[in-house]
Amino acid sequence: MESLADNIFGSSSQLIAAIVQDATTEQVLMLAWMNREAFLLTIETKKATYWSRSRNEIWVKGATSGHTQEVVSMALDCDGDALLLRVNQTGAACHTGAITCFHRPITVGDAL
Repeated sequence: MESLADNIFGSSSQLIAAIVQDATTEQVLMLAWMNREAFLLTIETKKATYWSRSRNEIWVKGATSGHTQEVVSMALDCDGDALLLRVNQTGAACHTGAITCFHRPITVGDAL
């Protein structure tokens, strides 16, 4: 996986978007960021691991909340700058307690 990581991450500080989808329901759960270390840890452990931009550190989803993500599969997009993680979600995906982070609908065509 090191050579794949070399191809995806130009530098140790580079981040790529990780879109997270429930493997059973196919609902989009969240978007997070991964650096090289988070990517390799996710592959090694099958536990969704991300880079927290606000805390400036690696975090394993659910380490404190218990709302874990077991990674079923990962796919790289055609440009090589985003990942799709399909996960078995335990508990809520969103830090607000919602199942998905995408729970604030916007009606297309509404005046902004």
